[in-house]
Amino acid sequence: MEIKIYHNPRCSKSRQTLKLLKSKVKNFEIIEYLKTPLQVNEIKLILSKLDSKAIEIIRKQEPVWKNNYLNKDISEEEIIDIISKHPKLMERPIVTNKKKAIICRPPERVLTLFN
Repeated sequence: MEIKIYHNPRCSKSRQTLKLLKSKVKNFEIIEYLKTPLQVNEIKLILSKLDSKAIEIIRKQEPVWKNNYLNKDISEEEIIDIISKHPKLMERPIVTNKKKAIICRPPERVLTLFN
């Protein structure tokens, strides 16, 4: 199983999810997406695994969203580009395997990958 966690170490939910993930599997990849922002194609892959639109993974309370993009008519492609430029806007944590992805809020949602 190819598991990745898109992780922000400063986020308590992300740390809790990482701890749960470690209790279930030994081999997985930790991607600190704030240090290494995701490319557009990576974001599209995550969205396809989530079966979601880009707007659904936006943290709408973030100042960068409220001050620059709120209430604007923005296309799917533009939102994906915005996420790649402002990775802080992406919901966290997200855990993926080969077939699907889960936004782990609450952290216990990560356990559904193992059912």
